[in-house]
Amino acid sequence: MSVLGTRRDGTVSVLELRRPERRNALDLELCRAITAAATAEVAAGARVLVVTGEGSSFCSGADLTGVYGDEFLQALYGMLHGPDGLTSLPVPLVAAVNGPAIGAGTQLALACDLRVADASARFAVPTPRNGMAVDAWTIRRLADVAGGGIARRLLVAAETVDHDAALACHLADRSGTLDDAIVWAQEIATLAPLSIAHNKAVLNGADDAAAEVSFAACWASDDVREAATARAERRTPVFTGR
Repeated sequence: MSVLGTRRDGTVSVLELRRPERRNALDLELCRAITAAATAEVAAGARVLVVTGEGSSFCSGADLTGVYGDEFLQALYGMLHGPDGLTSLPVPLVAAVNGPAIGAGTQLALACDLRVADASARFAVPTPRNGMAVDAWTIRRLADVAGGGIARRLLVAAETVDHDAALACHLADRSGTLDDAIVWAQEIATLAPLSIAHNKAVLNGADDAAAEVSFAACWASDDVREAATARAERRTPVFTGR
């Protein structure tokens, strides 16, 4: 059985981690599968990706029974924020956090643009408990998303943040199930793709030169003219990403 399932719901693609026997822990195969599937789904026309886990866990972290080393770390961080990673994709990603997101699971949720957490969601980065470390991107991303106080509680005190606390600090954007995440993703999928891609790139640190290019592309697009026409015709615009 594949370690990652994919299914399409219109212009929304759902990527489901399928290692329930290991609580969807990330190993080399799964990291590579996520990178390949996300790229393929976007190439096939998906406008939003939803990432979730099979069973009762979103992702319990890196598989501690696996083999560690440079190959795994390159696959993990390449999947998260490498040139072909999740943060580099031009489409938004929504994490449907169904249960614990521990260590690399929290990192995976942070690589997504938005997070929907169900009542059983838990977030933790317990590196002080295992002598390991996360990269600088993870630390800065966590502080940027949830604030320095929560980042220090997770990274220095090795605390676990539950569903309510995650919502309060904006580590989770909404409370809900996978179905709720898909509904939100479908709403987002009707928005202008070039505008989203530009905004996401800048939020993720694109330099000024790249931002100027994507900014100009939005203003020169068919979509900006479609929006003006739709306003005049009193209808909802239909964006094509061109």
